[in-house]
Amino acid sequence: MLEMDKNDHLEPEKSDAIIRILRARFETNMIRHEGIEWSAVQARLEAYPARLRSLHEMERTGGEPDVVCKDEKTGSYVFYDCSAESPRGRRNLCYDREALESRKENKPESNALDMAADMGIEILTEEQYLKLQLLGNFDTKTSSWLKTPVSIRSLGGALFGDFRYGQVFVYHNGAQSYYGARGFRGSLKV
Repeated sequence: MLEMDKNDHLEPEKSDAIIRILRARFETNMIRHEGIEWSAVQARLEAYPARLRSLHEMERTGGEPDVVCKDEKTGSYVFYDCSAESPRGRRNLCYDREALESRKENKPESNALDMAADMGIEILTEEQYLKLQLLGNFDTKTSSWLKTPVSIRSLGGALFGDFRYGQVFVYHNGAQSYYGARGFRGSLKV
């Protein structure tokens, strides 16, 4: 595994290592990004080296980030966590800080929103999660927290998604809950 530096930029050898990993994954999973050329993605990564730190963290925690589309308005390439199951290094988390602080006992170590912010990524929205599921079957044994609308979160709930019985399900749970098989997936624009 790659280790994180204390600043926003990776050392050159770590940057090279994550780019090699991303390229290999990109070339192995062309169905996820039809019409996108690796050379353009790499040029963008080199133009925005601080984003490599976030991609490194996505990889380090088991997310297996890959390009899923290009934002035509901004020219950014969008990476999602494409691991088959919710990233192993991001499980056992309640939804947010408020949920964590509301637990009186058996608190998890952290929460999904704070961990995503520390990594410099965003938690997938319901729309993004449904788009990811068009690229394969993800979370067949796990589930992933999803960005929850304020209207739901203000009532104490949070959304999560999974894939069971040949169907994508988006459901709710108390935001303070946490499970060994529930983590979160992130997105990053580069």
